Amino acid sequence: MIKKYKYTNILGWSLSRYNRFISCKRRYFYDYYAKYDVCISKEKIFFLKNLTSKNLEIGNIVHIIIKDILKRYQKSSKTINKDKFLRYIFNLVKDYYNSKFFFENYYKTENIIFSDIYEKSIFIIKNFLNSTKFKWIIEKAILYKDKWIIEPEDFGETRIDNYKAFCKVDFLVPFSNKLYILDWKTGKPKKEDHLKQLISYSLWAIQNFNVNTESIVPLISYLYPYYFEKNIKINIELINKFKRNIKKETKDMYKYLIDIEKNIPKNKEEFPTSNNVYICKYCNYKEIC
Repeated sequence: MIKKYKYTNILGWSLSRYNRFISCKRRYFYDYYAKYDVCISKEKIFFLKNLTSKNLEIGNIVHIIIKDILKRYQKSSKTINKDKFLRYIFNLVKDYYNSKFFFENYYKTENIIFSDIYEKSIFIIKNFLNSTKFKWIIEKAILYKDKWIIEPEDFGETRIDNYKAFCKVDFLVPFSNKLYILDWKTGKPKKEDHLKQLISYSLWAIQNFNVNTESIVPLISYLYPYYFEKNIKINIELINKFKRNIKKETKDMYKYLIDIEKNIPKNKEEFPTSNNVYICKYCNYKEIC
């Protein structure tokens, strides 16, 4: 049974949250504390927050398709009907494209059209379906399909030395006395970030399934421009170092709160803007910052 936790207001560490925090404190404020802004309407901030990008949506779409493929193989090992599958992808991309506001279109940096997203999504999914890992899944790991964990519906909430954290796995499967943790990536390798993700997922698995580090096999599956994998060897030193870092990073974020238990921030002016022009160029909030 995956552990569940009673809801609390206190902030929880996640890789995406902390990366936002260290990249630009003002953007972090808009992302997580918009309702406390007394100058700009919440509606405006929420609109800008929900601006998406072509690559972000391609990543979201690919994750949904892979999740649905795996869930389908849990029910049936029959070969997927190619025509139906392509129609499914077309309709999914169409729904996403029509329901999103794109950063590129809004700020007129690029004109995003349907085919940009659809064609790249198809290309990436083909890389996945032609990969050795997918072959391993449907030929060997399929024996344990009843125990697969495929993108849990919750946020992967856990505790790291009593600090709240969110570590949501893409795909976990037991095989040959090991727990394989796979994370799908449609973008470029980010060595440090992806290492932290693999360690966080491993710690989540250790805490939920009462296994040791030798039983965990975590790997990143890169899907573009071609399929390749990166994995790490989990050990207790990595786990302990990660725990120390999470404690420090969480405390760093706490410093910008006036009430830690209620997760109430300091005034917006206490969250400085970034001096990095590159970050500002691609920031959703540059219109109001």
